[in-house]
Amino acid sequence: MADSSIRKLLLGWQEWCGLSALGVPYIKAKIDTGAKTSALHAFNILEISRQGQTWVQFDVHPLQGIDRLSLSCEALVIDERVVASSTGHKEHRYVIKTVLELGPLHYPIELTLSNRDPMIFRMLLGREALNHRVYIDPAHKMLLGQRSTRQMHLRYRHYQKKKHV
Repeated sequence: MADSSIRKLLLGWQEWCGLSALGVPYIKAKIDTGAKTSALHAFNILEISRQGQTWVQFDVHPLQGIDRLSLSCEALVIDERVVASSTGHKEHRYVIKTVLELGPLHYPIELTLSNRDPMIFRMLLGREALNHRVYIDPAHKMLLGQRSTRQMHLRYRHYQKKKHV
């Protein structure tokens, strides 16, 4: 039986979230209860060793349809897994842990890194990242608030300046 004293967040089928520890203030995520793990669009993935630990450096296109904006990130690898896509294609992926900012909630999640160029969404939030924290209303989207194009340009302006220098 669920504890009724715990307030859960209501989400639509897509929401804005943040990954500030990776330097990604806004990214649109598809809420996907069919996926067990969460995935982040990453490319130019490079494994490096740092003090005997495996890290990855990678680039992210945080905004859909805007490939001229890319952010460089790095994270400690906590696992490597073979993940099957919805089409059955199996792919070896690095797994990292970072803090997800979802409305008022901030908590650690695991993310697999995958090139999601052919996909619409740059990020998927799977069941493991959502369990016991949210309710999902698939009839709606952006229940935590919409972000305007102006907000995106202002927030990412300094990243764009760095990329064009």
